[in-house]
Amino acid sequence: MPDENAPLARCLTAPRLSSSHKPSTFQTASPSISSPRGFRSSVATEALKNGIVGLPNVGKSTMFNAICENGKAQAANFPFCTIEPNVGMVAVPDSRLDKLVEMSESLKAVPTSVEFYDIAGLVKGASKGEGLGNQFLANIRECDSIVQVVRCFEDPDVVHVAGKVDPVDDTDVINFELILSDVAQIEKRMEKLKKGRAPKPEEKKQNEMEAAALQRILDGLESGIPARAIELNEDEEPLVKVLCLLTKKPMIYAANVSEEDLAGQGKDNVHVQALMKKAEAEGSDVVVISAQVEAELNELEAAEAEEYLRDLGVQEGGLKSLIRATYKQLGLLTYFTTGVQESRAWTVKAGSTAPQAAGVIHSDFEKGFIRAETVAFDDFVELGGFNGAKDAGKLRLGGY
Repeated sequence: MPDENAPLARCLTAPRLSSSHKPSTFQTASPSISSPRGFRSSVATEALKNGIVGLPNVGKSTMFNAICENGKAQAANFPFCTIEPNVGMVAVPDSRLDKLVEMSESLKAVPTSVEFYDIAGLVKGASKGEGLGNQFLANIRECDSIVQVVRCFEDPDVVHVAGKVDPVDDTDVINFELILSDVAQIEKRMEKLKKGRAPKPEEKKQNEMEAAALQRILDGLESGIPARAIELNEDEEPLVKVLCLLTKKPMIYAANVSEEDLAGQGKDNVHVQALMKKAEAEGSDVVVISAQVEAELNELEAAEAEEYLRDLGVQEGGLKSLIRATYKQLGLLTYFTTGVQESRAWTVKAGSTAPQAAGVIHSDFEKGFIRAETVAFDDFVELGGFNGAKDAGKLRLGGY
């Protein structure tokens, strides 16, 4: 779903995926699939993690409940109704995987997955313990990206913690709290670097590099600039990464609108337009979503849900939109493996080499990588599989 024409490939010996610019389908040999070890890999099995933040009563937990199969957050109209972070895992919807199962007569389909972490509504001073405090900010430090739910609807029956709906002010409050939390994290780390035992020459050089990078980030944060906007070189990045800075993570704004504003994607909604303008200046994305519509979709069968969306004039549900934006912000793409045993979707970084892509399936595949045959998904379907693609000259061989 996140990319339009993901690659499909067939491992000939040790698996290998070509670094095609076109997403393709990757078909693995049956013996590998039926191996007792299977495709167990920390990279392959670990779901993407999205932290959901926002002010109280913006529809955050309602959205979480709707898009997460096991979401159990309590959607109530008062602040701090989510006491502990709720975690929900959802399969990434992708109709192409269903097509591969049909064509390969696979025994099962294995989609990729995304985890959503819903934490208590934040308020001004959260980083210093206001509301339920920054204990909840710590819960999303391990997430890959942050989804900030922003209220863009008017409803006198739903109280606003600040007394008025203003998405720019609301996001300023949340972003400032994230910055303050990162400042505290960096200051703590810099203090430790100063007080540590006398390092060896090589360690000293690395510590000095880390301290310099952290100081540049700290200067930016104190000017209201998020860590993700501070340029770091390839040596500094891994040193800073371990701190899991909140403002280093990609930000996606989920503009929560009424059902009436959903079809037009907030075109006539002044709140959405103001939020889009701010996001564009930051390099962030805005996904227009209606938490209430998502909740209603969750109660319908697939065919009924599609019909409901068509009646609203909407092409896809909020879950797909959020995942698409997440993949874009993180620079990810999908490729597939398919065979009789299973058809499976895999997530890799755009620009990954063939061995790295194979390593997502299993680390041994990266080490013993030789070559792989790949074909674009559309060609695979149109030509009836690998044999047809090969006859048409659409099968690509990548390897050493």
